[in-house]
Amino acid sequence: MYSSSIFEGNLYNFSDQEPQRAPIGIFDSGVGGLTVLRQVYRQLPNESVIYFGDTARLPYGIRSQAEILQFVREILTWLQQQQVKMVIMACNTSSALALETVREEFNLPILGVILPGARAAVQQGKRIGVIATPATAKSNAYKQAILEIDPNVQVWQVGCPEFVPLIEQNRIHDPYTIEVARSYLEPLIHQEIDTLVYGCTHYPHLAPVLRSLLPSQVKLVDPAVNVVTACTQDLDLLGLRNIHPPLPTRFAVSGCAQQFAQSGLQLLGYTPLVEEVCFTEATTSHLQQDFVG
Repeated sequence: MYSSSIFEGNLYNFSDQEPQRAPIGIFDSGVGGLTVLRQVYRQLPNESVIYFGDTARLPYGIRSQAEILQFVREILTWLQQQQVKMVIMACNTSSALALETVREEFNLPILGVILPGARAAVQQGKRIGVIATPATAKSNAYKQAILEIDPNVQVWQVGCPEFVPLIEQNRIHDPYTIEVARSYLEPLIHQEIDTLVYGCTHYPHLAPVLRSLLPSQVKLVDPAVNVVTACTQDLDLLGLRNIHPPLPTRFAVSGCAQQFAQSGLQLLGYTPLVEEVCFTEATTSHLQQDFVG
């Protein structure tokens, strides 16, 4: 079910003379994917990035698979129009519900976060807890991926519907957030987990809170680290690694640019310049023609 390679069933043709200089596309429902962006800055400092946050339609974790698939198709179509050379789907819900489908539909490399995260989790422990959005937890994507790698580990999953809205509202250190986190972690602590996977790219923003509530021996796995490592390997394999200085990161959202910029200041350490993107009727019509039916 989970392909180990981005190349299966796809051919990538770049017509530009210097495709290495093309940007990497990163998208998420909101600010969660900034954890992936930070890893790109650390691991791939020469790469230019276009970041898209679908803030008008978050949270994704309570959406249906059909809705998620439509959103992802729209975003990928837009990113393709921006001439990205690769896309990191920095959204676990999208990775769980749409990745395999859109990989067959789009002519560009697309990386999801679940398989890299599952591989890292198996390397860390044998009693693995996963905190995720309700949609990701319901899909069993992490559990299936982990057990495919090592059938001898045990996996427990908890859906955490309140985390994404609280993080998007910059309420990370609220007493209420701590109590919510305590209630989500309690069943996993009861199972004596030795490893906890952030099954949503928003959740590393809660690391100080989660660390304070977990036993000290529990290891934390951030799939953002591992998906960017995989991205590095694939860029090298495709000959697309950029060796030139990068362009400034371009930020776009479907919702309020000002709100995202304020969150970006807290999470990135600088205020990003953010543009608002509205998917056009022409794009929607194109999608319907290509994918419906």
